[in-house]
Formats: sequence, structure tokens, C-alpha cells
Amino acid sequence: MKNKNLVAIVGPTAIGKTSLSIALARAFHTEIISADSRQFYKEMNIGTAAPTAEELQAAPHHFIHNISIQDEYSVGDYERDALQKIEDLFQKSPILILVGGSGLYVKSLLEGLDNFPEVDPLIRKQLNQQLNEQGLSPLKEKLNQLDPFYFSRVDIENPHRVIRALEICLGTGKPYSSFLEGAKQTRDFNAIKIGLTAPREIIYDRINMRVDLMMEQGLLEEAEHLYPLKELNALNTVGYKELFKYIEGDYSLEEAIAEIKKNTRRFAKRQLTWFRKEKDITWFEYSTKWKKLKIT
Repeated sequence: MKNKNLVAIVGPTAIGKTSLSIALARAFHTEIISADSRQFYKEMNIGTAAPTAEELQAAPHHFIHNISIQDEYSVGDYERDALQKIEDLFQKSPILILVGGSGLYVKSLLEGLDNFPEVDPLIRKQLNQQLNEQGLSPLKEKLNQLDPFYFSRVDIENPHRVIRALEICLGTGKPYSSFLEGAKQTRDFNAIKIGLTAPREIIYDRINMRVDLMMEQGLLEEAEHLYPLKELNALNTVGYKELFKYIEGDYSLEEAIAEIKKNTRRFAKRQLTWFRKEKDITWFEYSTKWKKLKIT
């Protein structure tokens, strides 16, 4: 399939990746593969900024609302399923669009996953027990001590990612990041990477406006509906965990909204750190006028 091209659109949250991916898909009469791991969950709609019904109708999407928050689904599962879907779709079109801000999921498709040594499963069990009893904060502190490099790159609010890194650190005595960047796997398609960016203040302003819009669209009601399942790992994520604290009386609503904005800004910073290390991404300002495709 070396005459096949997978166009990957990456960048921080709220930068405009969805709009560009749809415009490209329509221009090339093709389909979109999502690499946003939070948008996989069908119960999480507003808080993950999933494509709207109109956007989903504008171009065919895959891996949007395809699993439940109660399902076990790893990046390895995604790599397997998405590569199969890509192979199938390339039978119809020489170009496909990949879009998302989850760097590890993008990497799994374009380069393959890194190989990690087996560690004692008891370590993960103990870490999950600590998470349940003490929360995520002490685990984050431990990861920062053992692997500050990976700590600066990972979605530090994602307990699954934190625990995965910690179990490797503790089980091997080496930083998790030391096992990254192994030999890249060969894919049967060409990867074209497009990055969208903007000055930091603009990214932050767009994030703040998006959070305000989410609240107007009913994010609080969505969080209230999901609150009984709040212990699930999928829900220990920005936009929901802050509102769960409001529901429990730990925050005022204004404080919860401010925390969502702050944590989303931090997430965007980590996304940029991840993608900026990629040397083969062609970067464009978010405001680029894509005249031939009539993209604004």
C-alpha cells in the first residue's frame, strides 16, 4: 500500500483539528480515523469535545463513541483495530485522514508501540490500590521523582498512563522513558504529518472559550449523569473530575470551571511538548487559510 497516504493532523486541544480534518476528508472524498482516546467513549460527549452530529454527518468518522467507559480498551487494542480499519478503507481511497491529540495513539499507528519488559503484576495491583485509597496525587509525585522526562510529556491526569509508567519504573529500576523510542515499525502506507499551532495566549483563550461553551451545552448535567460511575478510570479525566468535586461539595461551580480551564491548559502544554519533538511534522498556524480547499 505504499501508494496510500495517511494524513495525520495533530496539535493541542481546541486548535481546530476537527474542522481541518473534515475539510480535508470532504476535499479528498475520504474518511476520518480518530486518535483521540477520550472520544472513544460513547457516554462522554460534551466533556471530550467530540464531533457534533453535524460534523459526523459531514464526513465518515471511525473510533468515535465506539466503546463504553466500562470496557477495557488499551492503546494496543486501538493499534490493532485501527490498522485493520485503515487497511480496509485503503481499498476504497488512496488517502485517509487521521486526527487527534493523543500522541501515544497517533504513534501506535504511524510507528508502532515500544516494547516493554514484563514486570510483576503485583506492582500494578498495589498501585491501583494506592490510587483507590489515596488518589492520584502521590502517584504523580512518585512518577515525577522516578522519571521527570516522561512526567513532562504524559497526560498526568490519566491514572492508567501514570500507573503504567510507574509499574515499569518500579519493576525494572529504570525510567519508563528509557524504553521509549525503540525501532520504528514499517507501515505499508506513507504518513504525512500536519501540526496546527498558535501562540500560547491564543491557545489558552480558545481553551477557556471552549470550556465556557461546554458548560452552556450541558457539561454539568452530563457529569451528574455519570457521577455514579466516577470511580472508573475513563472518568478520572479533565472536565469530569473537577465537576465531581463540585457535586461532592469540595468546589464551588466557579472553582470547578476554573480548574477545568487550568487543567486543560496544562494538558495542551503537554501535547505540544509531545508533538514538538517530532521532526517530521509540518507546522501551520491555526489561522492558515486553506484556499484551495476553502478551509477557514
